[in-house]
Amino acid sequence: MTTVAPIAPTEQPGVAAFAALAAHAEGPEWLMARRAAAAAHFAEVGVPSSRNEEWRFTPVSGIATTAWTAPGVSPAVSAEEVAALRLSEGPLAVLIDGRFAPDLSALPAEIGAKSLQAAIDSGDAVVRQYLGTVAPPEMTPFSALSLATFTDGVVLHIAANTTLDAPLEIMHLTTSAADGALVAPRVLVTAGQNARGAVVEQFVSLADTLHFSNAVTELVLGEESWVEHIRVQREGERAWHIGFTHADQARASHYRGFALSLGAKLCRHNIHARLGGEQVETLMYGLYLTRNEQLADTHSAIFHDQPNSNSWEVYKGVLADKSRAVFNGKVFVQPIAQKTDAKQTNRNLLLSDTARVDTKPQLEIFADDVKCTHGATVGRLNDEQRYYLQTRGIGGRTAQELLIWAFAAEVLTEVTVSRIRAGIETIVRVRLDEMLG
Repeated sequence: MTTVAPIAPTEQPGVAAFAALAAHAEGPEWLMARRAAAAAHFAEVGVPSSRNEEWRFTPVSGIATTAWTAPGVSPAVSAEEVAALRLSEGPLAVLIDGRFAPDLSALPAEIGAKSLQAAIDSGDAVVRQYLGTVAPPEMTPFSALSLATFTDGVVLHIAANTTLDAPLEIMHLTTSAADGALVAPRVLVTAGQNARGAVVEQFVSLADTLHFSNAVTELVLGEESWVEHIRVQREGERAWHIGFTHADQARASHYRGFALSLGAKLCRHNIHARLGGEQVETLMYGLYLTRNEQLADTHSAIFHDQPNSNSWEVYKGVLADKSRAVFNGKVFVQPIAQKTDAKQTNRNLLLSDTARVDTKPQLEIFADDVKCTHGATVGRLNDEQRYYLQTRGIGGRTAQELLIWAFAAEVLTEVTVSRIRAGIETIVRVRLDEMLG
């Protein structure tokens, strides 16, 4: 084992703390080389400020000014607590404060899943090939920080021509031991040719702590594979949450993503997909529900690198009180990517006069034989629709609930696993009830 050279400390306590955490990272030589490069990149770019265009509407200076530590000794978490939070009944991987918890996990050997640390220790060649290369450090400052400081995570290899019988559920749980700490889990999913499977990630706080979750998920889809990735972020409202998901797609593969964000003081999710072959399909759906002074930020990027592929993106938001949301969606179409069909939509519903949305869908098209559209809306509940309901004896709060639910349901129905969809719908209904007071 070797250790990585530390990030150069600055006058910012958070950056200095990250340097100390990176200095204690361990692993084999190949991993240490990647950690060192990531640490060097983060030392160069640091925590972004509002002068960085990609972070103009998302103030993360609080991350830089907090002296984050490693999580302490986690208190015991019972199997009953975990079961009460689950959305599925299949294979389960539990991470407590960023560390794999084998006693709470259930990973049958035949599904190809294990802890990230176990995969590294065993010399897993696929992990060596892809860890930190699918979502490289230069993608975002926080992907660099993740690679430099992560402690554990989950790996799933779906073999060619196989299908997971049930989704793999990954529970990222934080406890009181994470107060003031950086928690940096990583997930790596690979799907061989003609493989099929679904992965559910949940981020849940078991204690109301101030912590920083910096989560990275890398997905590699082989030819003709099909992967559904469901992400539910419902951490406590004192937490900072920065997430990055990147999918690399080979010919004729299908990636279907859904992200629900309703927790954390500030949540930023970068989701990227690279369409590296023909006949690729990429579907991205999301819903964010914000209240009080929460901020939810989604930055997506879809790279059409080859011809004859499709992408479809729909993100919706419901905002109450003084909360804010940011949506920045980019679609890049390369000159070779003729016959691209790309659609992108962002719709927002404001429940108060003080809620705010900054939305910016973008297309960068360098091919001429394409069908690409984008659009964004920000508005309130439709008065005509409310009047229509009132004329039929449905008014007040009930009318509000029906209209808001109809608005949100378009993306919720895109979760294909019925049990998981039902669980997510319950979570959303509870939060909407709280938002309406």
